[in-house]
Amino acid sequence: MEFEESLACCQLCPRACGVDRAAGERGVCGAQGELVVARAALHMWEEPPISGSRGSGTVFFSNCPLRCVYCQNQVIADGRAGVPVTVDDVADMCLDLQQQGALNVNFVTPTHYSPHIRAAVARARARGLALPVVWNTSGYETVQAVRDNVGTVDVYLTDFKYCSSSLARRYSAAPDYPEVAMAALEEMVRCVGAPEGDEVDGQPRLTRGVVVRHLMLPGALEDSKRVVRTIWERFGNDVLLSLMNQYTPVLADAAQAGDAWAQRQLQRCPELGGRVSDGEYEELLDYADSLGIEDYFWQQGGAAKDSFIPAFDLTGVPR
Repeated sequence: MEFEESLACCQLCPRACGVDRAAGERGVCGAQGELVVARAALHMWEEPPISGSRGSGTVFFSNCPLRCVYCQNQVIADGRAGVPVTVDDVADMCLDLQQQGALNVNFVTPTHYSPHIRAAVARARARGLALPVVWNTSGYETVQAVRDNVGTVDVYLTDFKYCSSSLARRYSAAPDYPEVAMAALEEMVRCVGAPEGDEVDGQPRLTRGVVVRHLMLPGALEDSKRVVRTIWERFGNDVLLSLMNQYTPVLADAAQAGDAWAQRQLQRCPELGGRVSDGEYEELLDYADSLGIEDYFWQQGGAAKDSFIPAFDLTGVPR
């Protein structure tokens, strides 16, 4: 199979679990050697210069190296949705999304399939793909992985979830997340540079640069403030900041539906059963303003009540 060398002792993410995915072993991410995709379609709910009015051409990959307990895409993070595809299939998806009018090709949770995806982009570009490529990631990346993406990735749409290692341990079993994500973010900015863009249909489109997302979590306002301050002091206007209040207590919904794993996690982390209050979110926005951050993305009230979770029903995926 292709990519045997990179998968034989897998080091593609910071977990560095070293399993032989090429031989069918599952990594910490849950993935084996084959690509698995759950959806490839236009997506309207990214930041404005990513989605615009046409939509971002998102390809949702199954499994995940981080697997946060509160993940709104849990069904794909733990591999319950998606089917195996080939590298050529992914190249076809990219070209099909371009034909549909997508502003970009947006790879969601791509890290554990990065060699396959780089090959797919190269094949698609050889066949006429001309869209910016967006790497939509949890931020839990190695510096080497970011360097390996040079020449493939134009835009990073990356999370910065925590400054607190204890929160990172509690919710993502990754106490090293803050330092790992910061090192990766510094490399992202070095590799793709400050934000650049053009216009499509009279609206701005990001063609290069880094968008740093931070999702507020219930009861974690002070850590969110630390994230905002840390990113602003380190990068200033070299990144675009996106402050999100769309946290949805999917863990509570799953627990109520009888999911035993969700019930155990909710018992361990009962705070995740609630929502972020409007007051907390407004306080975070006021804090960003007080630091002098003039240009950042924010969500209007009620975002958590809207559906930001697409149907992982294999739309756009060859079967």
